[in-house]
Parts: sequence; C-alpha cells; structure tokens
Amino acid sequence: MSDAVITAEGLSKRYLVAHNPENQGHRRYLALRDVIGREIRNFARKGQDMLHGRQVLQGDEIEEFWALKDVSFEVKRGEIVGIIGRNGAGKSTLLKILSRITEPTEGRVTLRGRVASLLEVGTGFHPELTGRENIYLNGAILGMSRVEIRKKFDEIVAFAEVEKFLDTPVKRYSSGMYVRLAFAVAAHLEPEILIVDEVLAVGDAEFQKKCMGKMDDVSRRQGRTVLMVSHNHYVIQSLCQTCILLDRGKIANAGRTIDVLAAYMHPSSYDGILDLADVSRSVPVSGELRLTSFRLNDSKSLRNRSNLSAIVQLDVYEPIRDVVFGVGFNTIGGQRLLSCDSDFCVPKGFDFNVPGEYSIEIHITSIPLTPSPYLLDIGSRTMSGRMLDEIKGFAVVEVTPSDETPPHELKSFPTVVYPSEWRLAPHPILAELSSEI
Repeated sequence: MSDAVITAEGLSKRYLVAHNPENQGHRRYLALRDVIGREIRNFARKGQDMLHGRQVLQGDEIEEFWALKDVSFEVKRGEIVGIIGRNGAGKSTLLKILSRITEPTEGRVTLRGRVASLLEVGTGFHPELTGRENIYLNGAILGMSRVEIRKKFDEIVAFAEVEKFLDTPVKRYSSGMYVRLAFAVAAHLEPEILIVDEVLAVGDAEFQKKCMGKMDDVSRRQGRTVLMVSHNHYVIQSLCQTCILLDRGKIANAGRTIDVLAAYMHPSSYDGILDLADVSRSVPVSGELRLTSFRLNDSKSLRNRSNLSAIVQLDVYEPIRDVVFGVGFNTIGGQRLLSCDSDFCVPKGFDFNVPGEYSIEIHITSIPLTPSPYLLDIGSRTMSGRMLDEIKGFAVVEVTPSDETPPHELKSFPTVVYPSEWRLAPHPILAELSSEI
C-alpha cells in the first residue's frame, strides 16, 4: 500500500476572464460610435489572440485563464510540505482544490484521511455564534463527534488564549483572536491532513512561534501531514522537509526545501569560479572600478569550521584611494548572518594609483556558519561610505560539514557559531574551604 496521503494527478483549473470592463461592472449608455468602436477593438483582439494561439469565447469578450495547469505530486504521511511562489502563481487555487472547496477542471486528487483547512481568517466559523459554539461547530464540520471535541476542548481554549472571550460572538473578535481560535481547532482535532495558508501572518510573533511548534509536533510525533503556503522563507525552511515551487500555475521546482528556496531566490549556483562582469548590480557601477570575478582556492564548496581562501578580481579604470571590499553571507530568506570587510585588517583601505587589472585575496579563519546553503553578496566602497560596486545574492554557496562539525550543528537552523572559551569553575564553597586550608 502506498504511503502517500495526498496524490494529485494532472490538476488543472480554468477560469473565464472578461476582456471588456463593461462585463465586470455597471453598463453605461452606449451610443452608436461606442458599439462600432467596441466591435473594431474586438476584431483586433481576436486576431491577436488567434496569432498567439489563445482560445477566445463568447464573442471575444471572455477568454480562458488557467490558474493551474497539469500539476502532479505526492505527499507522504508525516511530511510537512511547503508551497511557495509569487503572487498569482496558483498556490491558493491549489489549496482550495485540495480542501474540496472548488473542483478541478481537469485531473484528480486522492486524499487518504480527514482534512482540516485553514485558508483564511475564520474559515468555517459563524460570526453570530460564540467562540465556544464555534469550536463545536467547526469540529462537527471536520467530522468529529461531540465526545471527541469535549476531550480536546480545554486544550483548544488554552492554546488559543481566548478564555475571557469564550462566550462572546466571534464577530467581535480581532483578526488575531480569530486566527488563534481557528488554528487551535484545526490543529487539536487531530486531522490526518492539515492545510494552512498564509493566515498565520495575522498572529503576533509569540503565537506564530507556538503554531510552528504545534505543526512540528503534529507532524513528527503524531505522524500527520501538513501542507502549508507561506511567503516567510524562514518558516518554510524551519518546518518543511520538502517544498514545491509554483510558477504561473505549473510546478517549476520540487524537492529539498533548501534547494527549492535557493532556486527561487536566485537561479545561479556556485561552481568554483563566478564571472561577475555581466551580473546585474544593486547599485549603479561607478566609473572607477568594477568587480569581475570571484573564485575559491582549491575548493568548490565551503566547509564549516575550516579556513577559507578566495580571490576577487577587479578592473580599475581611474586612480582611486581608500577602497574597502566586503563579502556577505545571508540566509536563503535574505537575512545577513556574516560580513567580512577588508577594513578590519587594512584600516586605511587599498590604494589603486594606476588603472589596470587587480586581484584581492581573502582569508577567513574557521568559518562560523553552520552547514546550509547561503546567498552570497560582494561589494566595494570608499572609506567615506560611497558605494563603488555591489552585487547582492549573485550566487548560492553551500557550507558543508567538516570533521570538526559537532552533530547538533547538522540539525540547527542557519546561524553563526562564534568561538568562545568555556571552563569548569570551582564550586564557591569548595574554593572557600581550599583557601582556608
């Protein structure tokens, strides 16, 4: 028997989109010139659609739009799978099909187990009912008996932190209270499949942390499946073992979360030598110098707690003094973790008195980053702070484990491990007794 609890086969969803704004709102009075003008525009639009191979329906005023097209994947029992993509990529449409809110135009979905969905604030709640009544209502919608709901009732209320407002109609709840109660019900009534959209962004930071812990517990300890959409890459990277990237209704990438996030954030990966000459800049390049390449010495990867040697090449067009160089390492989510700037060892900066090609060597002792992929930044500026050249996120580099990497760092989130000294101090009483003796 297959261990997959969600199987999507060739899912496609089609919508009809109106071309003419008159079909979407109030119709105004039409003169003869308006009718003639509309027909001319429709004729031109029809020719353009036929040229591009698009099918046009209902007199050129409505066309087909495929929110999803031929999406297939499997999710196994106990997995937490993230779904990412830009706005309009089809993420919410996919979740609505999996939640059985809408039907696919083509394809099929097989769900093995009870499904709980949290797609928007207050899903399945009745605004006129109290929080207490909505817990029983939502539980019944999820297929739970009254006895089962009663067993989990106290846990739900404690998790949602709405004890004082339990007998208040939920229409008077804030959006944060709505989310807390809705998530608490969905997570505690033990569905085999939990589907969560971006709604957790409404809650405060402390509640989001609690939700992340609960979803991790639901998946790892209880063996239940979680499918979640989020634009917060830290959340996706922290919780999800695998990830699906949607682009224009199709699966653009799927696999390990760190690999999919890296491909989503930046398409290029590091392969020993990187040509920077034609890479897009985050600031206008000055006329004095331009970074041209970055190369690691004797290795195509970085190793945790080992030394790093690299070379940056640049072209200098005009004499310039007091130049500082820097390399930055960021999480896949874009948060800066480590900066290595040349002014720490060359306080006055580099001087380039003659135009030409130059190479700058970089040496970093004992890389303090834990094993994980990172986005690489590189830049150059003057001592006064004027940017000369800067390239952000131009490559994804991976810090790999070394012989000195302790086991706990292999499981931790991307972070900096700064070297420090630790020693066992004598007990105060023993130290006092030894001094008396």
